[in-house]
Amino acid sequence: MTGSESAVRAQLARVLRASGDELTESWVTAQLGRLAEGNQPARPELTAEAAAVIGALRGGLESELPVDRIVREHQPLRDAIADLSSRRARDGAAPGDTAMAILSLKEVLLTAVRRKTTEPAVLLETALEVNRLLDTAGLLAFQSYVEGREEIIRVQHEQMLDLSTPVVQLWRHILAVPLIGTLDSARTQVVMNGLLESIQANEARVAIIDITGVPTVDTVVAQHLLQTVGAVRLMGAECLISGIRPAIAQTITQLGIDLSMISTRSTLADALAEAMRVIEAEDGASGPEQLAGAR
Repeated sequence: MTGSESAVRAQLARVLRASGDELTESWVTAQLGRLAEGNQPARPELTAEAAAVIGALRGGLESELPVDRIVREHQPLRDAIADLSSRRARDGAAPGDTAMAILSLKEVLLTAVRRKTTEPAVLLETALEVNRLLDTAGLLAFQSYVEGREEIIRVQHEQMLDLSTPVVQLWRHILAVPLIGTLDSARTQVVMNGLLESIQANEARVAIIDITGVPTVDTVVAQHLLQTVGAVRLMGAECLISGIRPAIAQTITQLGIDLSMISTRSTLADALAEAMRVIEAEDGASGPEQLAGAR
């Protein structure tokens, strides 16, 4: 690090230390001025975010890290920027607004520096340092925002899968899973996990998978159904598939898909009636004959 670079860093750190509260308020005002009135976060929240970033930035400048590594490697600053971006992502702020929130600190910081010195050479060196710092910080803010939005989308997708594949108890020891929409690998896993857990929790003996709401059944969907039926049987329960419409039956036949090992019914009502017969037959088999044998 050259002497001029060291002097500029020291001066920036002094400005941040001496004028931290003033810089925080100026930065918050600058951010609010860039946003439409309906999209403005609460001022106390912005103030807390700004204070955290400015304090961490001062700590980074006082560290031994080179300027081009402060944002990436000074953990308090990295965390403060990531927290700011993640909160904006959760609140639905635009990614451009999130990046500009960081970049607007440039003007605020340089204005404070100009109050301390009027030497053109020093101002130029300081502007270069501030640009390098806050351009990197703006990029990190944008990356953190994207990661935060992706995490939100992933969680929402999982929640939608759970909601779209409910397990319903139709009768004593009888469960049903009404499927609507496309059945892919991810959704099959959700269906299988939920159904197996419900079989264990409810001591179910028959599970009905209703595909009335599934638009098409191809070889992939059929394979997913076979996997689910196999897992249900390993749990000691019988599995029925209902909702086999004429069009689906023709498609299955034309594709040569073998569902002969699975009990199928055209409607959920037919499947429920069959499930009740299965339960009654099992209960009857464990009746007088079994008791007589036990004697």
